[in-house]
Amino acid sequence: MTIKVGDRVPDATLFEFIEVEGNGCSIGPNAFKVADIASGKKIAVFGLPGAFTPTCSAQHVPSYVKHFDALKAKGISEVWCVSVNDAFVMGAWARDQKAGGKVRMMADGSAEFTKKLGLELDLTGRGMGVRMQRFSMVIDNGVVSQLNIEAPGKYEASSAEAMLAKL
Repeated sequence: MTIKVGDRVPDATLFEFIEVEGNGCSIGPNAFKVADIASGKKIAVFGLPGAFTPTCSAQHVPSYVKHFDALKAKGISEVWCVSVNDAFVMGAWARDQKAGGKVRMMADGSAEFTKKLGLELDLTGRGMGVRMQRFSMVIDNGVVSQLNIEAPGKYEASSAEAMLAKL
């Protein structure tokens, strides 16, 4: 069953590669319970099939980096990019995309969060395994208040610009 507006975000663990030790986080991959880090915040989340893939790298992540300040001005506390990749890959991609301090690159390496959202995408036939559908959502204190799921092969509804238009 796919998550919908009004649902509580499922509890799962995401991993983030931390570049600088601090705030109880060590350098390297750190585990975060979604319920804990979503509590009391309004978070823009976008999910995509994979790090370093063409549309994800050329359009999706750059749209959120570019519009970070506008999202903050609309009340967004944090911006997360979630993908079925490991934390090391997501950390390298964050550096490549110059996302530091703007977009938290969250790894869902085992697709736990992806499957609980009901947004898995089977790309086994293309050699990529189980991935995440392209989408965006706003989580407000743990509850989904906006959800935009892309049609297969599309990049329209889940951009930062589309999210901003609905905030």
